[in-house]
Amino acid sequence: MSETEPNEPHEPNEPWEYSLYIPNDPRAVTVCRRTLRLILTLHGLIGLVDTAELLATELISNAVCHTKGPAALRVRWSAGVLRIGAWDADPEPPPPPGKLEQLGEVEEGRGLGLVRACADGWGWQPLSRFGNRGKLVWCELGAA
Repeated sequence: MSETEPNEPHEPNEPWEYSLYIPNDPRAVTVCRRTLRLILTLHGLIGLVDTAELLATELISNAVCHTKGPAALRVRWSAGVLRIGAWDADPEPPPPPGKLEQLGEVEEGRGLGLVRACADGWGWQPLSRFGNRGKLVWCELGAA
């Protein structure tokens, strides 16, 4: 295989980053989840797929359901840490996450509680894309 062959394995510590820009459409959540699974599988990070999919689904769902503009999924691997982020066009900070045990069976408002419970860390920051003000809500998973 040549150095440019897509099936050639990469060094596990070699950093990489992907961005997927999506419309404000609930179907985009499924596209993001499946794209993330493919990215992690191709990079040999199968052990992170299930948790990463859950976290990305929550972050992108919030971006699509609670804002009116476009959104983006950002996935970055660096120094043994996977960072998943969801950019949206609303510059307002996300609501503070509730504790899962306090949310019970409620469907609404559990997303960031799940992120806080399952990720090694999470946060948000103001972030502009192409002149549009917005925010990036992110979480991190370390390689197990």
